[in-house]
Amino acid sequence: MSLDYEALPRDYPRRYLPVTVDLTDWNQIGKYFDELRLREPGSVQDLKGWLDDYSEVFVAMSEAASIRYVRMTEQTDRDDYRAAYLAFVENIESKVKVAQFYLNRKFVESQFRKSLPPGDYSVLERKIENSVRLFRGENVELEKEERKLAQRQQSIAGSMTVSYEGRERTMPEMSKYLELPDRAKREESWRLTQGRMARDRDQMDEIFDGMLKLRDSIARNAGFENYRDYSFVAHERFDYGPEDCFRFHDAVEKTIVPLVREVHQIRKKEMDLDSIRPWDLLVDTRGRVPLRPFKTTPELVRGCELVFEKVDPAFAERFRTMARLGLLDLESRPGKAPGGYNTEFLDVRLPFIFMNSVGRDQDVWTLLHESGHAFHVFEMRDRRLHYLYRSDNTPTEIAEVASMSMELLGGEHLVGSFYDEADAVRSRNDHFLSIASLLPWIATIDAFQHWLYTNPGHSRDARRDAWVKTYDRFGPGVDWDGLDAEKRSFWQRQIHIFQSPFYYIEYGIAQLGALGIWSRYLRDPKATVRAYRDAMALGGSRPLPELFNRAGLPWDFGAGNVETYGRELRRILIQ
Repeated sequence: MSLDYEALPRDYPRRYLPVTVDLTDWNQIGKYFDELRLREPGSVQDLKGWLDDYSEVFVAMSEAASIRYVRMTEQTDRDDYRAAYLAFVENIESKVKVAQFYLNRKFVESQFRKSLPPGDYSVLERKIENSVRLFRGENVELEKEERKLAQRQQSIAGSMTVSYEGRERTMPEMSKYLELPDRAKREESWRLTQGRMARDRDQMDEIFDGMLKLRDSIARNAGFENYRDYSFVAHERFDYGPEDCFRFHDAVEKTIVPLVREVHQIRKKEMDLDSIRPWDLLVDTRGRVPLRPFKTTPELVRGCELVFEKVDPAFAERFRTMARLGLLDLESRPGKAPGGYNTEFLDVRLPFIFMNSVGRDQDVWTLLHESGHAFHVFEMRDRRLHYLYRSDNTPTEIAEVASMSMELLGGEHLVGSFYDEADAVRSRNDHFLSIASLLPWIATIDAFQHWLYTNPGHSRDARRDAWVKTYDRFGPGVDWDGLDAEKRSFWQRQIHIFQSPFYYIEYGIAQLGALGIWSRYLRDPKATVRAYRDAMALGGSRPLPELFNRAGLPWDFGAGNVETYGRELRRILIQ
């Protein structure tokens, strides 16, 4: 499918920027940035109006970028879509960044800024001050080149297919063979997939080498010793630092890694294996056939609708709205970019879900996850939140609480929507194992990125050595004998390392938050959903500790919380 953007309803008319403006023509859009830059607010009320107009312009520009990104990822083999996206990056986004700097500096210098109501504007002030402090004109071109490399990586990944069982299959499609009881079949499919990825291994390394150089230059231009330190400021991590991440790593290594390894030792015994190989991690230990909760996309959509109805009827209604408006692109197909995401079309205030479903149990959990992001958008929809409080400007740590919590809340209602009681229990237990496995993987990716960006100029061999050392620290106890090349390049499977540098610890913080919401939901569903929705409606308008507290959660991702939920996971997984 392809997004029919023109058919979406316009429920929130613009008040400043005409709808007739061509957002790909700088001669047209540039004059509105100029007007905002030259306008002199004469009072606090004028400054509020100026901020509203600023927000409206950036909402429109963000939406224009999102449309082009969605179309490109939906069909990476469409040259016109790729060209449109790259043209926007090349000709518009760099100019917008420069224009935003001047507007942000104007705001920082305004004599009325400190008279704004602190409750609604304090976080916005902090974000804008931080943006002005970081901006360097010379980085605009470097960031543009980085985006172009990211698009190249995504096109390569999206084009990967293998011929298996009589037809071409995408990488997401091949993952379902790892669930088969036939071990020879699992190994065959795993090796075939890895062989296909190996063909582009050097090209991926080359792209990443280019990214590393660009990112290091961006950091040094901004006055930082390395890209890690720059990223913490650029990601607006005002409420935690590298040392907090290290404490998370240590807590996961101490509490969660032994649990996962113990689970896999049980797996090895139940399957009567000499060792656990990479293709043995997803199969059912009792030899049961893989769970196949749906055959068609409409069945997936209908099942999730039933789940959401049980969590909160408002969620089901919003999900039906997305389906009706064509805001769900769910099935895997050749030419489609890998992975999944939710994005917000900011101007129309509607979410869009992109994923690659192939009929697996995991696809249900993925759609629950991305729907949590979508419901976050809907909670903010009728609030007049500034652009800097919405969409990608919402802190990832709370945005992922929205999505990961919806997995766990929805997971309590699989019976009758996808499964009978026995299969629902099996699906939930598998999902809790995936959570237990995810926490060490998050620590692995985050710790690896700390190494990557505090060791600029490293060689490819040094990078591979660092990866293996980090993987072995947090790994699940898999036997990679004879698979040295595959293990040393295994980091390339994590798209975030390419596309979203230094973005992954957020998932760990959010996963602990989601476990907190789930455990509370089991005791008091209505109050938990109410607190969840109240927190999501705030977007990014409050500091992270306050957003977590509004959701009924402590702001804590250290040993205390890791140990608490480690015990919960152990109770479920070790029976």
